[in-house]
Amino acid sequence: MRIGYPCINRSLACSSSRTFRLRNYSPERMLETAEGNLECLEEILRWNLSQGIFFFRITSDLVPFASHPVCDVDWQRRLEPRLARIGRFVRRHGMRVAMHPDQFTLINSRDPEIFERSARELVYHAEVLDLMNARLDAKIQIHVGGVYGDKPGSLERFARRFRELPVKVRRRLAIENDDRSYTLGDCLKLNRRTGVPVLLDVFHHRLNSSGEAPGEALALAANTWGRRDGPPIVDYSEQQRGAARGKHAGSISRAGFRRLLRDSAPRDCDIMLEIKDKEKSALRALSAARGDPRLVAGAAATRRRTAG
Repeated sequence: MRIGYPCINRSLACSSSRTFRLRNYSPERMLETAEGNLECLEEILRWNLSQGIFFFRITSDLVPFASHPVCDVDWQRRLEPRLARIGRFVRRHGMRVAMHPDQFTLINSRDPEIFERSARELVYHAEVLDLMNARLDAKIQIHVGGVYGDKPGSLERFARRFRELPVKVRRRLAIENDDRSYTLGDCLKLNRRTGVPVLLDVFHHRLNSSGEAPGEALALAANTWGRRDGPPIVDYSEQQRGAARGKHAGSISRAGFRRLLRDSAPRDCDIMLEIKDKEKSALRALSAARGDPRLVAGAAATRRRTAG
């Protein structure tokens, strides 16, 4: 079991998601910005390793405008050596990485142009992970998308569009339940149609479920992950006290995280904390998980791989 956080390390001075306005685009600026982002990504991963954090979500802004029609540079060739080096670091230390495009990546949109833009964005994410030579457990996580007044039709359109995506995208995709439109049960239907693994967002499941208890939901989602997909990924966050329903808390509580560990046991999983204080909550979660045999086994395996 690996525990991680997304995109930003607030303990470090650098950012791996620096970008700029489209009107200021130039090939030189794009490459300079991307190279700086990659340098920071390496720094984050080294920091994570020093703290025993083996899971990290890479920002979608790593290579600015890579999927935009304005892009006129062979960024893949220019950045491949550095991406390959980062990938070697990740594999050598038994780490896992993932990516999560923004909410405008909608493959089930009724608008063909939105689907085309979304497909280009997904190809960019897949190319980043492929250039890292990342294992197929490095997933691209997306939501099912919109309902458009017709949930069965929108699910069918997702399944059809999924089959139109390049293999390099399909083999890395994972879908997650959301807090309003698509429940775990809906995602399981898509898994049966497409084989795409289902990533359970625990907080969203509490807000919008198909009636499954937490342990049952975790088991059902986990059963959709094949061997090449790696351990199931679980997203975890908590409700902000005193705030509107659905507002994420800024950090995790030990009690809440320990409930997740109990609900998921004895099944192995990797846990992504969708929390504002990022690495601070990851360290708190590691402390709360101390003594969990899944975490200990993962750390021991990492030490063996590193020593070898």
